[in-house]
Amino acid sequence: MPDTMAADTGRIAADLEKIGIKTSGGIYRNLCPPVLYEHIISRGEGVIAHNGPVIMRTGIHTARAAQDKFIVKREPSASHIWWGDYNTALDAAKFDRLYEKITSYLKDKDVYVRDCYAGSDLKHRMPVRIVTEYAWHNLFARHMFLGPDGAAASQKHEPGFTVICAPGCKADPGADGVGSSTFILVNFEKQVVIIGGTAYAGEIKKSVFTVMNYLLPLKGVMPMHCSANIGPKKDTAIFFGLSGTGKTTLSSDPERRLIGDDEHGWSDDGIFNFEGGCYAKVIHLSPEAEPQIHACTRRFGTVLENVAYDPRTRELDLDDGTITENTRAAYPLEGIDNAIRGEYFAHPKNIVMLTYDAFGVLPPISRLSYEQAMYHFISGYTAKVANTEMGIKEPKATFSTCFGAPFMSHHPSVYAELLEKKMRAHKVNCWLINTGLAGGPYGVGKRISIRHTRALLNGALGGALEKVKFLKDPVFGFDIPASCPGVPAEIMAPRSAWKNTAEYDAAYAELAGLFAKNFKKFNVANENIAKAGPQI
Repeated sequence: MPDTMAADTGRIAADLEKIGIKTSGGIYRNLCPPVLYEHIISRGEGVIAHNGPVIMRTGIHTARAAQDKFIVKREPSASHIWWGDYNTALDAAKFDRLYEKITSYLKDKDVYVRDCYAGSDLKHRMPVRIVTEYAWHNLFARHMFLGPDGAAASQKHEPGFTVICAPGCKADPGADGVGSSTFILVNFEKQVVIIGGTAYAGEIKKSVFTVMNYLLPLKGVMPMHCSANIGPKKDTAIFFGLSGTGKTTLSSDPERRLIGDDEHGWSDDGIFNFEGGCYAKVIHLSPEAEPQIHACTRRFGTVLENVAYDPRTRELDLDDGTITENTRAAYPLEGIDNAIRGEYFAHPKNIVMLTYDAFGVLPPISRLSYEQAMYHFISGYTAKVANTEMGIKEPKATFSTCFGAPFMSHHPSVYAELLEKKMRAHKVNCWLINTGLAGGPYGVGKRISIRHTRALLNGALGGALEKVKFLKDPVFGFDIPASCPGVPAEIMAPRSAWKNTAEYDAAYAELAGLFAKNFKKFNVANENIAKAGPQI
């Protein structure tokens, strides 16, 4: 990525003035990491930890503020949007008022500009300009997105979308017509996103993902919230999964090369990464189980969010979740030793859908038909543990359609039909892997070890499972391998691992009912997909 200082400040200042940003402060464009470190420290934005990463605090927002995200309702985009829980409409006049507020807020501030791209495929990439109040957000954007190819390309950069992030600018809910002082507003017609009231860097990344999720399906390209890697035989695999299911960990495999850990597109040419880096959850990260990601938390340039550290030695404590369990590390793709860059890669041979099942009833791995794959893709099931005031913990099923509901602009069927079309065209295998509990529900069962999950994954990707006997599940209908090399028999048969099989059957029936109830709200017209779910 070219790193320029202030040679083109005049041009950038003129560009910013065209979109209403005119500041008496400094304008810093595409600074390199050492210079950004100097700005971060001199401005008091963060501290340098042992071995060189920079640690940031994001204030009250330590995760995405999904309830504060809005999309401006205007044609032609309005007719394409799936309006509902995650795609909340905002009047154009309210957007204009907050846009004027954020640009006015920046009039005497230093601003940091990062010119970059979302998408490595030259046919489908989107030029982006990130404008931030904080220097560390500019470093984050440098890691997350792809840079222009050479200084000349950087000079000619024309953004297709602009993201403006100013955490210090807060909304007035009463006057501005939003729910809180925080706002994340997407305007497809004006090709701009504005973010205020939150310093959580994930809002920048996910806003760009939201835009790509809207634009690409209109071109017949499938956007995916997934990680991807490629084996020695050029066999690409993609991994869908919500937070905590192991998507980043499992795709960072020393035996396979990492394409990317979170956001990809699937075009007629193959799979391509949206990003230039990784944004990994690092709570309880282990050097034994996740050596490559763990090493990135000890490197110069890495941006750590809300990670605990010893104030005297600056040594990290990745097991300390006092601030948040959602501690994060942002680093360039090259931080993973065997990562690979390229315009695009071969069409996948395997799709892996990951779920953390806190009920402890789903098999550790199962093979899905195309219709079942669509059903589970639209469902996007995992489970989280909710804490009551009395400290009693119970599993709570969570469904996030397409494994990324907050970022999906179109109706789920749009993405599902695109996925089905590509799976059939390229004869892709699909697997559902439970990285959650076995032997009982939360509080009784134990989480399936990463060692066994990797063995299951290797069996699926390497072809070993093609040689074993499969059994059909009587409720969900998917095929379950009777055995897998390196995995104990009791792990492969979850029902027999429960002390009380009647309790297992009741829990399984309860989970199946939750699936059925959730799926009804999508009104999927394709009966084959609707029938591919659990039969109660």
